[in-house]
Amino acid sequence: MSAEVLAEIAAERERQDAKWGEQNHHDGTGPGYKTAADSARAECDQAAALGLVTYRHILTEEVQEAFVETDPAKLRAELVQVAAVAVAWIQKLDREKAPR
Repeated sequence: MSAEVLAEIAAERERQDAKWGEQNHHDGTGPGYKTAADSARAECDQAAALGLVTYRHILTEEVQEAFVETDPAKLRAELVQVAAVAVAWIQKLDREKAPR
């Protein structure tokens, strides 16, 4: 795991808190998002089966899965997955720009 990427994310969180203060919005999640989550999962699965999966597919699927959750522990687990995919995507971008 790249400590640099996690440090950048921590710095961004500090900027957000400095700008907006501590935020405590409602989650805004629930079963009404199940159709979108199912669609995102099917699109990701289809792209993977064709060898065409992208980080957009994967991240969209994870975000949509989080939107369905109402249980705080399960929502937290889904959001960790969202964050992990986002970090993986950042790391891929960093590898691409790194000199070979």
